Amino acid sequence: MCLDLGGKLGSGVDPLIYIGPVILNTGDQMARKRNLYNPDSDEPYRLSRTKLENFLKCPRCFYLDRRLGVGQPPGFPFNINSAVDELLKREFDQCRANQVAHPYMVEAAIDAVPAIHPELDNWRKNFVGVSYVHAESNFEVFGAIDDLWLGSDGQYIVVDYKATSKSGEVTLDADWQISYKRQMEIYQWLLRKNGLPVSERGWFVYCNGKRDADSFKNKVEFAVKLLPYDGSDDWVDNVLLDARDTLTNAHLPPSTEACDYCAYRKDASTFEN
Repeated sequence: MCLDLGGKLGSGVDPLIYIGPVILNTGDQMARKRNLYNPDSDEPYRLSRTKLENFLKCPRCFYLDRRLGVGQPPGFPFNINSAVDELLKREFDQCRANQVAHPYMVEAAIDAVPAIHPELDNWRKNFVGVSYVHAESNFEVFGAIDDLWLGSDGQYIVVDYKATSKSGEVTLDADWQISYKRQMEIYQWLLRKNGLPVSERGWFVYCNGKRDADSFKNKVEFAVKLLPYDGSDDWVDNVLLDARDTLTNAHLPPSTEACDYCAYRKDASTFEN
């Protein structure tokens, strides 16, 4: 796979740099007032897959964000990753239209084709995605998948695209990649709750930008590797109940030792008092 970076987005616009909107407040910091959890409301509360992951990483940051409206500083999007996602979707959509396996799938001996489903376009849209109302927690959980394949056995296969640039082979062995695995499992859970037969085995289409070229020449070449992952969604229901219990509590939960945001606030506070 090759990504050509020679084009321009317009006068003075770098195609690789995104500067998001910045809100400057004069005076005291204003907490967000929308999308807050109200423990007295009977309406299902929309909770994204990403926010549930935030709860698993740090319940205190999750509470500050969803209950009190104080979110973590936003990260800027990785436009290279977005470009890779878009190009991969175009490739797989061409195979989908013809109901043939993509060459990556053939090389990995995957007996499947890109799936056709009337809801697929919605399931791939950010902020729409696959959704399900979990009655026990009263959360409407949602998440946007990258792709969906259909195996010859009639089971749907969840597919997630990843892009990086590192020396050596890409794997799923790093401790921090547990979030990738949970992401896959949430998608599997959501699709099952929508009535689809879903394979335990999902696939990561992992694109690794090569660093060994002689020169740049306005392009980055990627080595693409398909990595299987056998997921289990047994944990999802209990975590949703834990997240609900956290949000209905009137008190801040403790911070997590591994949370960089909490550590920063704690260290900075020693100089602010």
